[in-house]
Amino acid sequence: MKSTILSLAAIALVAGSCHNNQPVANTSIGQDTIPVKVMQLEKADSRQQVFATGQFTTDDETSLSFKNGGIIDRIYVKEGDAVNKGQLLATLHLAEINAQAEQATLSVQKAERDYNRASALYKDSVATLEQMQNAKTALDVARQQLTAIRFNQSYSEIKAPSSGFVLRKFVNEGQVTGPGTPVLMVNGAGKGSWLLKVGVSDRQWAAIQAGDKATIETDALPGQTIAAVVSKKPEGVDPASGTFIIQLQLQQKPTAIASGLFGKATITPSHAVNGWTIPYDALLDGDQNQGYVFITNDNKTATKVKVTLGGIDNNKVLVTGGLDSVKAIIISGNAYLNDHSPILIQNTTHP
Repeated sequence: MKSTILSLAAIALVAGSCHNNQPVANTSIGQDTIPVKVMQLEKADSRQQVFATGQFTTDDETSLSFKNGGIIDRIYVKEGDAVNKGQLLATLHLAEINAQAEQATLSVQKAERDYNRASALYKDSVATLEQMQNAKTALDVARQQLTAIRFNQSYSEIKAPSSGFVLRKFVNEGQVTGPGTPVLMVNGAGKGSWLLKVGVSDRQWAAIQAGDKATIETDALPGQTIAAVVSKKPEGVDPASGTFIIQLQLQQKPTAIASGLFGKATITPSHAVNGWTIPYDALLDGDQNQGYVFITNDNKTATKVKVTLGGIDNNKVLVTGGLDSVKAIIISGNAYLNDHSPILIQNTTHP
């Protein structure tokens, strides 16, 4: 009799030491009832901050190039040099273009002689009107060709479009360059507005609007933040990076900033995303913009549903679809659950 009492006491002690979150036997339905914690769902507007990195630049940066291809004769500046408006920066070898100009000049002179001769002969009724008109057309064509060559000749050198600084030099003297190939990059010496160009994903691009506010940090200014605003939202993907390049205009020029420095931006979209905010632990099998969660509508059974994700921030997940008509989501104990598992609610929280 004493051994029987000791055995019952031992069983009771072991049962009492079990963890509260372990499955509880449910002999009536043949499955374990899982103790869970749930959270009531309430749909609300959510503004998910966008974090992005990029480089500082100005809105008047200009890539300078030659209109005609050729061999680079001289580059008169180096990176970082200050330049004045109209200053000569680079030239091509002009032997070829000068020869073309001389050839065109000789063609004009010949066409003028032919036209004058045809006009005199026409007055003497020796040449026909058609011959005189053809000579006049040949003269006009020769003059236009000379004008085009002289125009190209004037663009065989690069001059500064405005006072500023040389940011980059892409080629060196003696190299062969093609028409329109960048040779130098200059800016307007701080007269233009400073920008931070950042790349964002398609989902982030959809949330950002022109005029949205942002803050920028850079290692060049430790402990400081720079106020900015979204000044330009592109309508196409940048082919080089595969992202959308957003331009953030700085509200004031920092004391120490240079083109090409890296910055980190935090953009706060003014456009609110309609959805639900749930704890990160409630999400299962998250993959890019989709995942799974367990929900309950009857407080007795767990159901696994697929949801659309809008973003993750500070252990919170923004769900933008899949939870319509859902009363509560399971936020603890879901590791033990299967679809249609019976549950026992231990605690209910509110968002």
